[in-house]
Amino acid sequence: MLVEVCANSLESAKNAERAGADRIELCSELGVGGITPSAGLIQLVKKELTIPVHVLIRPRGGHFTYSDDEFEVMKADILACRALGVHGVVSGILMDDFTVDVERTNALVELAKPMHFTFHRAVDWVAEPMETIKQLEGMGVQTVLTSGGEPSAETGIEKLGAWQQETSMTIMAGGGVSPKNASKFEEIGLRAIHCSGTSFGNRVDIEGKISMNSAKHLVEDEVAVSNLETLTSVVRAVK
Repeated sequence: MLVEVCANSLESAKNAERAGADRIELCSELGVGGITPSAGLIQLVKKELTIPVHVLIRPRGGHFTYSDDEFEVMKADILACRALGVHGVVSGILMDDFTVDVERTNALVELAKPMHFTFHRAVDWVAEPMETIKQLEGMGVQTVLTSGGEPSAETGIEKLGAWQQETSMTIMAGGGVSPKNASKFEEIGLRAIHCSGTSFGNRVDIEGKISMNSAKHLVEDEVAVSNLETLTSVVRAVK
């Protein structure tokens, strides 16, 4: 069974290879579900690892309906990944009615070739997952990362098994995969699992320090953008 580790740093990537993982999905900011990592991180991970490196192509946290500017960034990131020699990308785009944006997702798949293409957990937001899986298969997507439309892959395990029987693509279980439940996915016939194995360390005492986290930016149904009028007012106030 293929084990993919969601690695958020060079150290995480190294640990994944040392542990015997088959490949990594490299990303940043796991707290928002992951975003595209920096070019520098990709380069160093590619230099240090011998196992395949897949890179998350997601320009921001939040929902999966992207603007034209965001789409251009995603395409540029795929081209950068191809130039850096990564083995695969992980991405996907939805319409605002939570169906797959077939035209733009297909454009990403074509642009990524010959790299492996995984459609990520945006599939867990669609209303008709099996219909969506067949659409993705028709585009040439090789892997679908999913929890079965449930809060965790273990909760959605029956759906995952059923979906795998209906497609030649790899249905990769992701979302709460741990040492306690990993073998269950192999038992139902899945070919791949996805986990981060996260623990916390490098603690520093920040008592009395102001927080740099911003809860107001942790919004899934809207996108934070620098406002033109607000910025213009600030500039005018001091120029």
